[in-house]
Amino acid sequence: MSKALRNAIIGGAALAGAAAWAMAPRSFNDKRRNFVPVIPDVWYAHRGLHDAGSGLVGVADIPDYTGDNPLSAAADTTEASIAENADYVALARRMAMKAGYGTPDETGPIAPENSLAAFAAACEAGYGIELDLQLTLDGQVVVVHDADLLRVAGDPRLVKDLTYDELTRIPLFPAVRADGHGSKPGDLKAHPLPGADEKPPLVVTPSSAPEGYYQHVPLFSDVLKVVAGRAPLIVEYKFSDNSAWGAREEELMEKGHALLDAYSGPYVIESFHPGAVNWYKTHHPEVCRGQLSWPAPFKAGNPLEWAAGLLAFDWLSRPDFVAYDWTGGASPQVRLARAMGATTVSWTVRSSAELADCDQWFDHHIFEAFVPAEHGASSAL
Repeated sequence: MSKALRNAIIGGAALAGAAAWAMAPRSFNDKRRNFVPVIPDVWYAHRGLHDAGSGLVGVADIPDYTGDNPLSAAADTTEASIAENADYVALARRMAMKAGYGTPDETGPIAPENSLAAFAAACEAGYGIELDLQLTLDGQVVVVHDADLLRVAGDPRLVKDLTYDELTRIPLFPAVRADGHGSKPGDLKAHPLPGADEKPPLVVTPSSAPEGYYQHVPLFSDVLKVVAGRAPLIVEYKFSDNSAWGAREEELMEKGHALLDAYSGPYVIESFHPGAVNWYKTHHPEVCRGQLSWPAPFKAGNPLEWAAGLLAFDWLSRPDFVAYDWTGGASPQVRLARAMGATTVSWTVRSSAELADCDQWFDHHIFEAFVPAEHGASSAL
């Protein structure tokens, strides 16, 4: 063997070893020493079991869809997806009403994503729950996904610029108004409020709560009271910049964990931000922690996100599980992390076809927009 070839083999082995070390999850001995629980084996409803919001799609949302070509495989897939979507929305509404939210007379959504009604519906249906934490202007921990309210309320303002009191007066997916604009069950996005498209936006917080039934961005403490241990939680700490860390990030971690520490139900935590998962590693090693990621394409301006997609920063967090975009389950990094002992969780599976494509690569699933055939609470259907 030539010296060059030998050096290449040694260098390759060293590189592979370094990569494996960087991606390695928490060790078994560490888990045992800290009495770390496993992730409960249930289906996790993405942002609750909801009848408006993330992942939902109707005929009106599909460009150029006519449904008049029964021989088209694409048409068949679309038809199946629409049917599954309708079943999911119907289940969400039934379970929300069973939990005491809304009535059959409501023309708008009654259980929009990340609302108390959606979380109560998931509990009634026997699902676990995935949800997102952020801080308001006045330092309250609330459950909402996006940095702003445009998609879920038609209001373009940032959550961090609003107080919780203001949020209670801003309905999520408000029903159709007198001008014909508003939301219907199954809508993906809320219609923009008057003035939302102006620059700067002219939307202001109403001085009083709207009349009739509606849901708003909830306090995390109120969500925990509604769930009350009936469903396991996957709690995501949400940040607008996953490469920054400062006082506000620390505040969210401390306040979010204080609420969880006083809660008696089962939960695990996750974040795209390695610093947030590392925070748990440092301060609360007894908590089951997960690293969120996805197969980000390489971009010259953002190599950190690409590296995170390769799980290259898991050495910071040493996660117990990897929550990965369902399309990347077969990727070498996810398969290697699983082989080294990490539990794998998919996000977000939105149809039975997607589930069939990724099920072999994941131990648990976060889902929406369809009712899994393996639904454990089939009597609720």
